[in-house]
Amino acid sequence: MRIPVLIAATAILLTACGTTETPQSGQPTENAGGPVTVTDSRGKAVELKSAARRVVALEWAEAEVVASLGVMPVGVADTAGYKTWNASMPLDASVKDVGKRNEPSVDAIVALNPDVVVMASSRDTTLVPQLEKYVPVVVTKSSDAARNFDRLREDVKMVAQAIGKSAEADELLSEMDSKLAEGKKALEAKAGTPFFMADGYLEGSTVSIRPFGKGSLVSDTAERLGLKNAWTGQVDPQWALGQTDVEGLTALADPKTVLFYSASEEDVFTTGLAQNPVWQRLPFVSAQQVHRFEPGTWTFGGPKSVVRIADQFVKALA
Repeated sequence: MRIPVLIAATAILLTACGTTETPQSGQPTENAGGPVTVTDSRGKAVELKSAARRVVALEWAEAEVVASLGVMPVGVADTAGYKTWNASMPLDASVKDVGKRNEPSVDAIVALNPDVVVMASSRDTTLVPQLEKYVPVVVTKSSDAARNFDRLREDVKMVAQAIGKSAEADELLSEMDSKLAEGKKALEAKAGTPFFMADGYLEGSTVSIRPFGKGSLVSDTAERLGLKNAWTGQVDPQWALGQTDVEGLTALADPKTVLFYSASEEDVFTTGLAQNPVWQRLPFVSAQQVHRFEPGTWTFGGPKSVVRIADQFVKALA
């Protein structure tokens, strides 16, 4: 998994979600003629000569948001990884790869002559002053376990302001809200169902499990649908992610608990745990209440990813 976390470590597409506009690389945006000032998550007023036409996004959620609003980025960090992990908003083949998300190439970014770079506050802050020598930088919050849906709205509206797509942002968020309300209605009979969401990775022959605690974007999405997060272990304050192993899952004793997990690459829950006797005795395993998210379900994404996640909760439980 490629995301900064406290610890070491969607294919149903909802065509009703998102704008009807087809984004194109470098596409002109509304209000492009006048100057734009955006106050980003740092509290910094970022001044643009006009609404940005050429955007480089250094995080997958931000790339998703920019494209969802109708402007295809000219550059994205780790485009191959994006295609694997985020299928909610495909990128055009014209989008250039500017390096790793944790170590993008300043030269590659500047060579694209962007109007703005959009990046997450969780990335290396030493990168910001390097980039700001050449191009304005808008920094998003990217995650906040205390208020993730409010944070998501703020990030989307901030990015939309920078690219002159505020009306499209309102539509995108409204469609997300409508889909969540529809999902909650579909799951009325399952209200209060406990769920456990995780991903995992192999360390040698040991499977380490990363729970998504209350406050993670996935958990907030599930709770909007009326479900209840069964994980009460320690999590970090930004992403609400924790750490455990298969023995730690024995604390999830409620037989009604349903397990969801993310594995867009290797499925360690199958390859690493299938023959594990502790795993086999877990209530949700013996009851066959284990659901893998579809590959390409980005659990740290934008509104389109939220809808993709919600759809899979509904599909599994309705």
